[in-house]
Amino acid sequence: MLFLVPAIAFAVLYVVSRRRDVRRLRNGVYLVAAAWWSLLAFSALAPPFLASLLLIAFLVVLLLIGVLGVFLIGNGVTMLRSEGRSLGNLLSLIVGVAILTVPPLGILLATGLGTGRLPSGVGLVLISLGLLLVLACAYAAATFTAFAVYSVVYSRYRHTRRPAALVVLGSGLIRGEVPPLLRSRLDKALAIYRSVPPDAIRPILVPSGGQGADETRPEGEAMAEYLVAQGADPADVHPETASTSTRENLLFSREVQESAGRTGDVLVVTNNYHVLRAALLARSIGSSAQVVGSPTATYYVPSAFLREYIAIMVEHKRLNAAAILGIVAMIALGAVASSLPL
Repeated sequence: MLFLVPAIAFAVLYVVSRRRDVRRLRNGVYLVAAAWWSLLAFSALAPPFLASLLLIAFLVVLLLIGVLGVFLIGNGVTMLRSEGRSLGNLLSLIVGVAILTVPPLGILLATGLGTGRLPSGVGLVLISLGLLLVLACAYAAATFTAFAVYSVVYSRYRHTRRPAALVVLGSGLIRGEVPPLLRSRLDKALAIYRSVPPDAIRPILVPSGGQGADETRPEGEAMAEYLVAQGADPADVHPETASTSTRENLLFSREVQESAGRTGDVLVVTNNYHVLRAALLARSIGSSAQVVGSPTATYYVPSAFLREYIAIMVEHKRLNAAAILGIVAMIALGAVASSLPL
């Protein structure tokens, strides 16, 4: 019964926070925490046979984590073959190897196995290191779960308001032309654009993206050409061609919208793996824009999703650094306490 208290508290926090703004990462934290405490409450109240089933389910989850590691390694190989060698394309391979090696190593060190013949100080350091690895992995797993769960939840959010502007976030061109990944965003924007009734004011289309070092022209220019070629009224297409990041996409596109005299709601279009981070960035610059996602090639999603998670963790580096330092301090205090004579 005690577990129900935090479960209800986190559920209330989730509902209140989501109503205030659906574009909050903390919403995912509250949602996952509410689900976790609800599961613990159910486990405590469940009859023995259901408790056994939950234990089996927990063991299955551990097995699936190992399967996930193998899958990510396979996906990393596919990414290297399909997209070429780069740190971003290596990401799923690196994470897959880490999943299969770091937690077992941490558990092995934390249990003190094999340290009996070592000096007590060395053994204590190894056990502390093992605990640090285990808790750091747990923290990464918890934050990634919150990010992943809420990414899915937010992507299912239905935007009922008719936008005054559709901002399409750019991505890399290939030989100056729109590749499939970017085309999916543009096609999604076109579908929304065409869904407006004939007697209503159509939103303007703002394809947003500057020129990268390896590109022959700005992304916004190529995107605008594609939109017009697919039937968009040229008068409705207002490209933004100076941005170099998602934050700049949003900031500079707002200026384009204001210059066009089309104030009102904004709907940002990107790929589905990028939806939550784009929404968080929109909120951080004071924009009321909501974000929708377009389909992405299945093999591309794991690496892209991991990149988004890492980018969000870096953007919240102070909070994450404080959490890790708290873990280190807790382990250090425990190590000092265990070394003191009774």
